[in-house]
Amino acid sequence: MPEATTVRESVKNKGSINNSRFVYVTYIRTTQEKLWKALTKPEFTKLYWCETWQDCDWKVGSSWKLMIPDGRMGDSGEILEIEKPKHLALTWRNEFKPEFMAEGYSTCAIDLEPIGDTVKLAITHEIDCKDSKLIAGVSYGWPKILASLKSLMETGEALEVTRKWPKGV
Repeated sequence: MPEATTVRESVKNKGSINNSRFVYVTYIRTTQEKLWKALTKPEFTKLYWCETWQDCDWKVGSSWKLMIPDGRMGDSGEILEIEKPKHLALTWRNEFKPEFMAEGYSTCAIDLEPIGDTVKLAITHEIDCKDSKLIAGVSYGWPKILASLKSLMETGEALEVTRKWPKGV
């Protein structure tokens, strides 16, 4: 019987020619525990992630939802792995853009590693779909969201561009 691999192990391997992958790494001057809270607590995500919040109890197998300020579910999935405050992996499907939703579930892995007075934040978001529209979308969105998170953690203020949900979306 083949040995099971974790999401963390699989993201270390290069994706196949039919995969689409987005990887982002940044360093934030904070602690691992504070960054974990900022990534998982609704009162924090609303500040830097366009007023959205995550509905989840943060246990393996639990459902995960990213809720939009008007009450719609923006994204959904399931917690695959969690090792507080170091690692989180979940499935992810967009629920409001038909072209993204049609691609099915992607996987998002978040890793936090303390390095001196900073925390290395690494996000790997991938899907088994060549030239994925979803991955193109998150490749545009994640850098703004994570820059805003970094700004919030280091200065106390999120970036203006991510403080409100975009009109007409």
